[in-house]
Amino acid sequence: MTSVVAGAVYFAIVFAVGFALGTIRVLGLAPALGETTATLIEGPFILGASWLACGFSIRRFNVAANASSRLTMGAVAFALLIGAETLLGVFGFGQTLGDVFARYGTTAGAIGLAGQILFGLFPLLRERRAD
Repeated sequence: MTSVVAGAVYFAIVFAVGFALGTIRVLGLAPALGETTATLIEGPFILGASWLACGFSIRRFNVAANASSRLTMGAVAFALLIGAETLLGVFGFGQTLGDVFARYGTTAGAIGLAGQILFGLFPLLRERRAD
């Protein structure tokens, strides 16, 4: 259960940061530089924030260092992220489910999906530290 709660908190932190960065990307960077370049610029910032949020959640909820606990945390966070982005696309931006999933077939969408997969794997990749 600890891994599930940690995954939910990890997701919530990163989703909030991603919403802010995504707004900057969509409204500021993409019109000037193009969607792919804007996504490449945003990527390191959101991944850095994800790494930090992951460590915070692991420490805060004392998630065991075993693969099962860490994969559970990552899977919960990843599922919540994909679900939230899908709901935001459909209800926030008026897209169809087809539109939401078709975006993953674009270069920018594939880059974003790769980042989301890394986000989901971060709990497993983080070493257990006593800090």
